[in-house]
Amino acid sequence: MRTYHFAAVLEKTEDGYFAFCPELQGCYTSGDTFEEARANLTDAVRLHIEDRLADGEEICSSDCVNLTTLEVAV
Repeated sequence: MRTYHFAAVLEKTEDGYFAFCPELQGCYTSGDTFEEARANLTDAVRLHIEDRLADGEEICSSDCVNLTTLEVAV
């Protein structure tokens, strides 16, 4: 068994939380609470990786992720 590291983005919405993994295109989920969304994303990432490995695809994980905010005036 191998361990992978990925960035996880969890955003508060009107209905709960939206969560996604930027490195894995199309890997996203949601939850009523932060904890639920995080757990759901962990499951989604695991399933995504299992599918890619079954198809013989390479999995690249992140060693370092930086997050910042931008101020943009329009």
